[in-house]
Amino acid sequence: MTRNLLSNFSLGMVDDLGPARIRTELLSGLTVALALVPEAVAFAFVAGVHPLVGLYAAFLVGLITALIGGRPGMISGATGALAVVMVALVADHGVEYLFATVVLMGLLQVTAGVFRWGKFIRLVPHPVMLGFVNGLAIVIFMAQLSQFQVPGSAEITGHGAAGGEWLSGMQLYTMLALVGLTMLVIWALPKLTHVIPAPLAGIAITAGIVIIFGIDVPRVGDLADIKGGLPSFHIPMVPLNFETLQIILPYAVILAAIGLIESLLTLNLVGEITGQRGGASQECIAQGTANVVTGFFGGMGGCAMIGQSMINVKSGGRTRISGIFAALMLLAFIVVASPAIEQIPLAALVGVMFMVVIGTFAWKSLTILRKVPLTDALVIVLVTVVTVLTDLAIAVVVGVIVSALQYAWSNAVRIRASTYETPEGAKVYQVKGPLFFGSTDGFTELFKPETDPELVVIDFAESRVADQSALTTIEAVAAKYEAEGKRVELRHLSRDCHRLLRRAGQLVIESDDDPEYEVAANYMVRTGQLSAGH
Repeated sequence: MTRNLLSNFSLGMVDDLGPARIRTELLSGLTVALALVPEAVAFAFVAGVHPLVGLYAAFLVGLITALIGGRPGMISGATGALAVVMVALVADHGVEYLFATVVLMGLLQVTAGVFRWGKFIRLVPHPVMLGFVNGLAIVIFMAQLSQFQVPGSAEITGHGAAGGEWLSGMQLYTMLALVGLTMLVIWALPKLTHVIPAPLAGIAITAGIVIIFGIDVPRVGDLADIKGGLPSFHIPMVPLNFETLQIILPYAVILAAIGLIESLLTLNLVGEITGQRGGASQECIAQGTANVVTGFFGGMGGCAMIGQSMINVKSGGRTRISGIFAALMLLAFIVVASPAIEQIPLAALVGVMFMVVIGTFAWKSLTILRKVPLTDALVIVLVTVVTVLTDLAIAVVVGVIVSALQYAWSNAVRIRASTYETPEGAKVYQVKGPLFFGSTDGFTELFKPETDPELVVIDFAESRVADQSALTTIEAVAAKYEAEGKRVELRHLSRDCHRLLRRAGQLVIESDDDPEYEVAANYMVRTGQLSAGH
């Protein structure tokens, strides 16, 4: 595993590292770092902890995942999806229990990586991915609305602000104009030059205008004082007993699951843009390691951030340099450059995030809703809505369940059989379609024990016996023929079906003249009431 980590690290670091590439990576990292500050502060407020707890998490999680993560170019840090789960824990038990929970969360994620459970992310259907990016784009948009409220008047939630006093009059118009200016720069600059990332140029130009002319608009410093020192090692001050485990384990499991789902979906999304594949298990280990370390250094934990990852990728970040530099610059902002960073207008950062929203939303999904199957269209809309109303993890689970049920139903109705009679008077049922729990009723309805001849052959050459429900159904059908005093032969069961039959304790007889498929007979062969096929 260590060898794989080092191998992937080098691949992310040495490709095309000329002066131009390094400059692009550093500027991309600086852009990400500037956008991380208000996000980390806001999510700390959501969780009910000090802003530095969010900033330290953004630094530590971002640095470690950039070093050993599964996808160069991805950005991780404190996120709203995790913060909304943490708020109840902090309110009921205090921040020390949060740190202990983050450590346990990290250990669970490392375990998922060691056992390679990250590969199951491939089971997420494409309609779920479309709903995921659309819902997350809406969530990112809603989260920016808090910046249009009077500083200190808004109660920040996971999806935006609530209950605050909105900006009005000239202050609101000025804010909107600056947001528009930032977005215009980001849109227009790439048409002229790629020397500097467009988001960074947008922030710099807007901030310069605000500072030079002394325009009165909300700034980063209005959110909180971000000045602090280096994070220090700190063992969570909680009792090491079973009662503590009972408190933190449920939260740790939920946080670990949400963090991995969001990280692995972001991994796939960034991979589609950069043309990279794999790395799921390594990302699980990286996220877990980062959270374990963060818990011991006073951070609130985190996971991959799709918004910042999109900023980085769209700004040209393709290697680990951009993520590492973003984390280091964030630490520099905290330790030495907080006065300057606090002067950046929030309008500039909002403009950057609005452009992220436009780039993240899958606009083509709106045009294909009428072209794709109705269930796929429903999944896209459902996942989008659930992501906005609840959280990403629930939305993905709901989408996968609906897609799985639709797949199971479509396969359940595929079971059918054609029949013919042999010269010896036996009736042959040629079963077609998968036989599993969803199609067992349809399979049973294919047979007519009362009217069929004395010998019935069930041929599975074009079918597949998938689970225990299928085996039980085969036994039930055979029992009906037994009750009528008739014999049944089972033919052309595949080798994996043989293994299922053996596991179920049923007798399997190999036929000399059917070596490719072999022939399996059910338990009634043992009683002499049924015969093995040939």
